[in-house]
Amino acid sequence: MAPFGVVLLDGASAFEPVDVSPVTYVQSLAARITAALQQHDDIPVADAVATAIAATTAELHLTPRASPSSTVAVLRVRRDIVDLYVLGDSPIVYGTTRRGGGSTAHHLSDDRLARVAVPVRDRYRDRLIAGGGYDDEHRATLAELQRAERRARNTEGGYWIAETDPDAAHHGVVEQVERAAMEWAVVASDGAADLITHTGRDWQDIAWSDERQLDALLAEFHRWEAEDDPDGRVLPRAKRHDDKTLVAIAQVAGLA
Repeated sequence: MAPFGVVLLDGASAFEPVDVSPVTYVQSLAARITAALQQHDDIPVADAVATAIAATTAELHLTPRASPSSTVAVLRVRRDIVDLYVLGDSPIVYGTTRRGGGSTAHHLSDDRLARVAVPVRDRYRDRLIAGGGYDDEHRATLAELQRAERRARNTEGGYWIAETDPDAAHHGVVEQVERAAMEWAVVASDGAADLITHTGRDWQDIAWSDERQLDALLAEFHRWEAEDDPDGRVLPRAKRHDDKTLVAIAQVAGLA
């Protein structure tokens, strides 16, 4: 959390060598995005992300397609407007006031990565469903998938993600919502979002959860993966345990 809202990054796990640790990349990029948005109230989110990518690339001496990559999800509250920005598969789910009472849930997401190398993606998922598990063959298939993703990374017809190309930032999915209309929001990594969807949890209930309740929910998801679906047969996924991050905002208007 930042005074203006949320900046959430989810770095991609590397199944082949990259220039630096994904953790190092994410920490540098997140700090620079947050600083830019905090120092300049009216800077477009995409410009802040682009500047941060350029600075991080220079600082860490990164090279295209040999660098870590990361999703970026930003919720920024300004005086009258809430800016929403998604680059990669970390969604933002939010509720707006419904006429007559209650709220309507909206999903802002970027599914372009899921449309890359679909046959390879389907192969590893089908194999998990059949009971193949997380063995050497699975890891080899993931390495093949990552090579295909790198070829499609930050290209027209492929997908866009934070890596070394600042222009990628201008291909994010964006929305602006009137501040007075937005009630609640949840910003999530895909590892958390997939489990929320799979288990049918209510996003608004999650938005109203406190830190203890969120920790308990994430622990429950971790147990489900370990005990109920350790081999990915029920919910096929690249790893038994993906990183899971949730930021819940019960009252968006109270920020900033």
